[in-house]
Amino acid sequence: MKQKRDIAGRRGPIALAAFVMLQSTAAVFFVGDALSDMLTDPSAPHSVFESLVALALTLGVVFGAWALRQTLEQMRAQAQALQVARGALAEAIEAQFALWGLTPAERDVALFALKGLDVAEIAALRGAAQGTVRVQLTHVYAKAGVSNRAQFAAWVVEDLLG
Repeated sequence: MKQKRDIAGRRGPIALAAFVMLQSTAAVFFVGDALSDMLTDPSAPHSVFESLVALALTLGVVFGAWALRQTLEQMRAQAQALQVARGALAEAIEAQFALWGLTPAERDVALFALKGLDVAEIAALRGAAQGTVRVQLTHVYAKAGVSNRAQFAAWVVEDLLG
């Protein structure tokens, strides 16, 4: 899922880069053609028009490259902000777990539950029996003052947003 989001997030800059490359190729062609025409007959309307087209394409390349640079800088800034937010979220969750007095095993199980893993998946990851995980989840829910996973997840999100 994350890989699909990463690919989708890169399509815009890749498309813009491809457009700038195509436009650069066209600009080189038109600049060369316009220079050739200007050397042979500088006053011909065709030469003047081609020179204007070459100038417009060159400006388009410059502005396209500038837009690409801005987009890449914005993506880097957003990625950095997301990393900071993830860290802050993890710290807030850990602080809440500490307030509830969760044991290290209960913290692990609670984090896996928040990530959406079921009892069997949590047990497999922790190398524990499913019954043990169920008991740990029951303790987590009791310490959090809720009775099931949905209430637990909602309480954590509500507490963090509040």
